[in-house]
Amino acid sequence: MHFIQTHKQEAMISGGVLTVLGLVFSQAWLLLVLASLVAGLPIAVNAWEALRYKQISIELLVTIALVGAVLIGEPVESAVVSFLFLFGDWLEQRSLAKTRSAIQGLAAAAPKTARRVDGSTVPVGQLAVGDQVRVLAGETVPADGKVIGGHANIVEAAITGEPDAKRKQAGATVYSGTQVSDGTVDIEVEKTGYNTVYQQIIDLIEDAQDAQSPVATFIQKFARWYTPLVLVIALIVGLVSQDVRLAITILVLGCPGALVIGAPVSNVVGLGFGAKHGILIKGGDVATKLDQIDTVMFDKTGTLTQGKISVATAQYWANDTANVAEMVAAVEAATAHPLGQALVAYLQPQTTQTVEDVKVTRGVGVQAQVAGHTVSVGNQKILKQPQTPEQQAAIQAIVSGGASLVLATIDDKLVAAYGLRDQLRSDTATMLADLTASGKKTIVLSGDSQAAVEHMMTNLPLSQTHGGLLPADKVSAIKAAQARGEKVMFVGDGINDGPALAQADVGVAMGSGMDVAIDTADVILTSSRLTNLGVLFDLAKRMNNNIKQNLVIAIGTVALLLSGLLVGLVDMASGMLFHEISILLVIGNALRLRHTPRKWQNLTAIKAHQPQTVNNEGK
Repeated sequence: MHFIQTHKQEAMISGGVLTVLGLVFSQAWLLLVLASLVAGLPIAVNAWEALRYKQISIELLVTIALVGAVLIGEPVESAVVSFLFLFGDWLEQRSLAKTRSAIQGLAAAAPKTARRVDGSTVPVGQLAVGDQVRVLAGETVPADGKVIGGHANIVEAAITGEPDAKRKQAGATVYSGTQVSDGTVDIEVEKTGYNTVYQQIIDLIEDAQDAQSPVATFIQKFARWYTPLVLVIALIVGLVSQDVRLAITILVLGCPGALVIGAPVSNVVGLGFGAKHGILIKGGDVATKLDQIDTVMFDKTGTLTQGKISVATAQYWANDTANVAEMVAAVEAATAHPLGQALVAYLQPQTTQTVEDVKVTRGVGVQAQVAGHTVSVGNQKILKQPQTPEQQAAIQAIVSGGASLVLATIDDKLVAAYGLRDQLRSDTATMLADLTASGKKTIVLSGDSQAAVEHMMTNLPLSQTHGGLLPADKVSAIKAAQARGEKVMFVGDGINDGPALAQADVGVAMGSGMDVAIDTADVILTSSRLTNLGVLFDLAKRMNNNIKQNLVIAIGTVALLLSGLLVGLVDMASGMLFHEISILLVIGNALRLRHTPRKWQNLTAIKAHQPQTVNNEGK
């Protein structure tokens, strides 16, 4: 049986040739029966395999029709129908294979070998965490890791969709599948194989394209009942009318092929288009939810802002400010928060102090033991002792100036206050204006103070701004909106936003928090372009409309064929021909989703590079 199933194309060609020969030689009965047998055998095998799992498939309807046609002396009908069915299946598989180009392109860019720093070349699958590899200009990074030596410009288009190269030097994070445009870097491997962000993206796309929308799920369940119903109707018609040919024709015309494939093919093509442009949607059900969103809530830092934070002001209340700065930098170096990294870059400690017992409290800050002292760095929630009038005035000046406030205490005593500033993304205002124009509420939920949020968001088309929120407060705000009947999207950068991304009807994570967001968010924007939110909503609407159009095509075709049968205009062979045409129409309609609408013509597509080897002796 396996041999028959893997040689359907050969059976289709042989059946077609035998059918032509049978028609040429005055409808040679033996050739036509042989054609029916050769082309019909794969169909019958698939029908039997489905029956083993207690499923009445489309193939079963066709198999009964083929046998019946031969028994009533219509081998021409049987031969033509069997060939058309296999030919339609072949065209369908070829068309669907093209829709998975996003995965194929990403997979093709994955490197196959890696060069260790010691000069040895190994398959990428043999790399282990801690290995040190060297990547030269023109080569592909083989694993996620940190740069430990050298410097290079690396194009991360396969991950983020951004075409411009980024400068990478010691300490920078690099991803598997990205391309070194010039320079040489040594990398210490931190993630390999299925744990890399690149492979997770490929897996996410594959899983998403297999995940069905509610409409597709309903149709699949409906088809389980519809197909046996057609069989029963054909049997009743045959018994009542005593017209076996009519009953067999009903079996062929009633095949729900276009109906079953209509929603999944739109799902696959639409998600593939999104993936090609750096928009990863976790399945057709998410696309359906996107079309219902009326409220969009945003994290601020790293989402509406660039996340390129710098320290604007610093105030100390300690005798040894250098020691305080080193302690603060040491504690923040143990975290990945953007504010902390900005502080480390600003303080530039001369020595590295030992940090122990690090405890991070989301929405508050970080606490650790340094040189026998308890050092806390965070917002005003870390304060446990009253402040002097001078300290209160300094804090108020930072907050009222619109900067993000970071405080530092040593053994609960306030020793430093920092004001950090960020810049809005260039496309924030345009994106918010577009969402507002489409009738959606736009709300900012931020951990920064209310004054800082209002200062940064001045003159932007926002419905509401809320500051001073813990991650749990953001979840509460989303729940409150949902209790009012609103459909909520939350957009964050993936850092500390996991609970909010999970609570929202649709969680969208920006590229900077991609590694965390892959497990939590419903949509990942691998680039940091906010305008992709507009593309996301537009794509979801196009996908849902496309599914509806496909359903109309499928149901309309069945209705027309049955009507034609009643008035004598349709027979079994012509019915199968139109049935296969309807499947191709459904696929063709879905393929329209691959084309970029005129208003998004400047959308950047991810261009997967050809796989690179690291064996460059020929250079």
